[in-house]
Amino acid sequence: MGRTVLGLEAFLNDPPGWAKTARVGLLTHAPAVDAAYRASAERLADFFGTRLKTLFGPQHGFFGDKQDNMIASDHGRHPGLGRRVFSLYGEKLKPDQEMLAGLEVLLVDLQDVGTRVYTYVQTLFLVMEACAEQGLKVVVLDRPNPLGRAVEGNLMEESCRSFVGLMALPMRHGLTVAELARLIRDRHHDLDLEVAAMKNYDPRAYFEATGLGWVMPSPNMPAVETAVVYPGQVIFEGTLLSEGRGTTRPFEILGAPYIEPYRLAERLAAYDLAGVVFRPVFFEPTFNKHAGSLCGGLFLHVIDRESFRPYRTSLAILQAVAELWPADFAYKPPPYEYEHRRRPIDLILGRPDLADMVVGGLDLEALEGEWAPALSEFRESCQDYYLY
Repeated sequence: MGRTVLGLEAFLNDPPGWAKTARVGLLTHAPAVDAAYRASAERLADFFGTRLKTLFGPQHGFFGDKQDNMIASDHGRHPGLGRRVFSLYGEKLKPDQEMLAGLEVLLVDLQDVGTRVYTYVQTLFLVMEACAEQGLKVVVLDRPNPLGRAVEGNLMEESCRSFVGLMALPMRHGLTVAELARLIRDRHHDLDLEVAAMKNYDPRAYFEATGLGWVMPSPNMPAVETAVVYPGQVIFEGTLLSEGRGTTRPFEILGAPYIEPYRLAERLAAYDLAGVVFRPVFFEPTFNKHAGSLCGGLFLHVIDRESFRPYRTSLAILQAVAELWPADFAYKPPPYEYEHRRRPIDLILGRPDLADMVVGGLDLEALEGEWAPALSEFRESCQDYYLY
């Protein structure tokens, strides 16, 4: 089959007619590179020349230099290309009329990780909304979903709408960026949308099957293994447990100073969770939660990706920790991702009663059964948006 040809490369190999004259902007970031690791912004600047007017960057900054959540990026200028760079993670999350002035087309080249709460999905949503309002064409250059087609979790409820969820998606959604854009256009924003699809891409496979090199989508996503556990482990951002930020393996590691690793591993054995081994560890984060403190916890080793269910696994961990250490376990208070009132855990899980039901000991299999019909309906509806 050969390596996957990215949407960026497909676009440049066979550019559409409008690309010869249009004035364009580009929403992109550091992980958007071609197969030779050259930045999308550089490739497109070479192609469009002075008609590439403006650049836009999502969370973590245009160059991926912002380490954590809620660290805003400033507007600036690209040091190599000389173009103005507007931040869409800071004072404004959605481009305004002034930012889009003079443009006819907005190109989008973002590397997502297949998880609803990853904020690049929300930035795509807001950019498409702004372009619909301003009458701009949007062109999405597609990239792989590192996790393939599998879907998992409850669909987000409208009461939990936030910058970690602007659409009714499950935690693991199984769509590429361009497929998500097609869904957004169909369900939310009426606009002129064009996509540059990939070639030689197996949508069911994990990232390694593409033959492409991994470039960190964000500072705490260092490896494909991180992305594999992320749809579950991200829920611990809504608690005072460390999700491993400040270590070299974020999200694969979790814990807190009060956790007894062997006791937690023993408790989780009763859940009979497939595809994963829990290794007891001690660690000391260098920043973020519990920085400089010795924490006990677990390292998640995924030994079978096909049977591993990240969301179910992390809900089980959440339930076990709350059961074993009820006096110590606590949720993280606001703010979180520009929300200052609602609990972060509710926004992450996408349902305001779910965390308390899990912590209260409700059977996880029963919960999955409850949301299974909606998940099945979502999976079926996605057939309309698949490109591969």
